[in-house]
Amino acid sequence: MAETLITLKTRRSCRAYKPELIEEEKLNAIIEAGTYAATGMGKQSPVIIAVTDREMRDKLSKMNAAVMGSDSDPFYGAPEVLIVLADKSIATYIYDGSLVIGNMMNAAADLGVASCWIHRAKEEFESEEGKEILRNLGIDGDYEGIGHLILGYAAKPENPPAKRKDNYVYKI
Repeated sequence: MAETLITLKTRRSCRAYKPELIEEEKLNAIIEAGTYAATGMGKQSPVIIAVTDREMRDKLSKMNAAVMGSDSDPFYGAPEVLIVLADKSIATYIYDGSLVIGNMMNAAADLGVASCWIHRAKEEFESEEGKEILRNLGIDGDYEGIGHLILGYAAKPENPPAKRKDNYVYKI
C-alpha cells in the first residue's frame, strides 16, 4: 500500500503529550504541508500562526478553556500549537482552513509527531484578547479562527482505529 494511504489509515488524534518541543525542521515541514492545501479558486484564504512560546501557548489554553467554561488544559499538555484562521471575504474560507489543518495533521503523522484538532478558535479570536494577538502579529482583515492543531510527542500509545461503519460509502 502507498505510504500516504498507510499514514491516512493509522493517524489518530492524541490527547496526552510529552513536554518536549518537536524539532524545528519537522515543525517547518508540517507548516509547509498546510500551505499546500487546496483552496477555493487558489485564493489561499488561510493564515497559520505557529506558537512555540510557552507563555503564549498557556494564554491561548486559558482563553480556549474559558470558551468551554472550564479551567482544564484543552491542549492536553501539547507543547506547540498551530492556529489556522481564514479570510471571511473568501466564500470557501471554512473549507480552505479545514483542508490546511487536515494536511498538517497528516504531515505530522507521517513525521512521527502526534496531533489533535482543537476547536473554539473562532470564539477565541472574536474576543478582544484574540483580536489584540492578531494586531500584535500584524494580521489585519476579517479573519475567523478555524481551529488549533496541537503538536508534540505522544505520552502514551495511540488507540487502534475504530472499525469503519458499514454504510460509509454509497456507489451509483
